[in-house]
Amino acid sequence: MRATAVKLAAELSRLKTSHLILIFIAVLVLMAGIELSMGRLFFGPDGRFGFWETSIWSSENSQRVADPYSFSHIVHGISFYALLWLFARKLPAAKRLLIALALEVSWELLENSPIIINRYREATVALGYSGDSVLNSMSDALMMTAGFIFASKVKPVISLAAVAVMEVGCALWVRDNLTLNIIMLIHPVEAIRHWQMAGQPTP
Repeated sequence: MRATAVKLAAELSRLKTSHLILIFIAVLVLMAGIELSMGRLFFGPDGRFGFWETSIWSSENSQRVADPYSFSHIVHGISFYALLWLFARKLPAAKRLLIALALEVSWELLENSPIIINRYREATVALGYSGDSVLNSMSDALMMTAGFIFASKVKPVISLAAVAVMEVGCALWVRDNLTLNIIMLIHPVEAIRHWQMAGQPTP
């Protein structure tokens, strides 16, 4: 694993002056263009820039640069690194990073489609979810990248510990995390939904 991390760092260093950064930026710009064509707004409905939104119940959630769900996207990156290391380790590590980016961007586009937005509203605690701002989607892709690079530079046990801390921490903090999000999207559990709803602040 350490040799793979060294290889990834070397490849990133070489490609930084050639193609990787340009490809990375091009993919993000393409995603932003597609989302804008889908009717997404760059800064969200209120048109304001914001760096952080704490409350998952706020209408500003998923509209700013970061929010509690940003940790889920870091977990995406760690998970993509692990999966691609297991099933595509013969590919150069930099190419695996681009594959992970393509997977993340594909999810961002799907997540902001009417079918997934409506599914969130019906099955999860995101009752007023209206999709991400383009800014937030781009940030999510960068968070995934940070998770991928982090996983490439540390031992697997540290990656596992980081995932556990983020998943348990978010469950305790906002009563939601990547694991619960997947469960509720695929097969909603009423007991989980009641527990999550109990965390909604009173008006």
